[in-house]
Amino acid sequence: MALQPLLRLLLRPAPTPPPPTRRTPHLPAPFSTRRGTAAALLLLAVAAPPPRPARAEPDGEDDVDEPHVVRLFEEATPSVVFIKDLLVAPPPRTRGRDGGGAQPVDDEEGGATVEGTGSGFVWDSLGHIVTNYHVVAKLAGDGSESHRCKVFLEDSTGTSYSKEGRLIGYDPTYDLAVLKVDVDGDRLRPALLGTSQGLRVGQSCFAIGNPLGYEHTLTTGVVSGLGREIPSPNGRVIRGAIQTDAAINAGNSGGPLIDSYGHVIGVNTATFTRKGSGISSGVNFAIPIDTVVRSVPNLIVYGTDVSNRFY
Repeated sequence: MALQPLLRLLLRPAPTPPPPTRRTPHLPAPFSTRRGTAAALLLLAVAAPPPRPARAEPDGEDDVDEPHVVRLFEEATPSVVFIKDLLVAPPPRTRGRDGGGAQPVDDEEGGATVEGTGSGFVWDSLGHIVTNYHVVAKLAGDGSESHRCKVFLEDSTGTSYSKEGRLIGYDPTYDLAVLKVDVDGDRLRPALLGTSQGLRVGQSCFAIGNPLGYEHTLTTGVVSGLGREIPSPNGRVIRGAIQTDAAINAGNSGGPLIDSYGHVIGVNTATFTRKGSGISSGVNFAIPIDTVVRSVPNLIVYGTDVSNRFY
């Protein structure tokens, strides 16, 4: 009888094992990363507006460069002067018996004849004005004609006034000259001088002057070329000239060529004109400011450049 419980225990069927738990398979890391990236990009595409093409169509907004150019002009203009070359007593040979052949007389200049106009800029607070030699060349004549120079300036308040300009130095080789006006230093705004070293073709530049007698005119362009050679008034070659497409016409000569920071990088000097038209062809030249900086102190102190002092 004792064997029956033992036999029932041995013959009892084994319990059924529980079914295995189904686990979510782990995806490979690369697939998981790609899926997360795709989801992030989709979210960004929905949240952000599509990118606008750069200046593809005007949308009514102001050009971001325009206020900068306006500010450059307003800050640089008080440093730019208008120069008139006046013939006080024309020699008798220039007039016929009936007065024919005489230049028109400007009543505003006390009956003097305006022989030419040009531009310049204030060099320092002592009243020195830098311009081109060919603008004031007649002041350096032999005295057979009585010329004088009138310089029109503007103070910091925008008030225009004029002063007599005296030629104190000139250098025909580089087409540079220095005038002196007697003005209190606090009424002068010397130009900000830059450097022509490191200029690059394509960078923006601006010419301010008085073309055809229109005072304080701004033209814009780029540096078109560097290291050009142009003729000087005495027949020599000015090397290293800056070429620009900023319009330069008669009356611009002697005015500053400035960069995007308002610094003078050159003195506007010459332009090639379309034959028979007198209109600028877009090929214009300026004397590099580094050349001007080397020459002007000698013109102020000695009246001539070092290279011409002992001729």
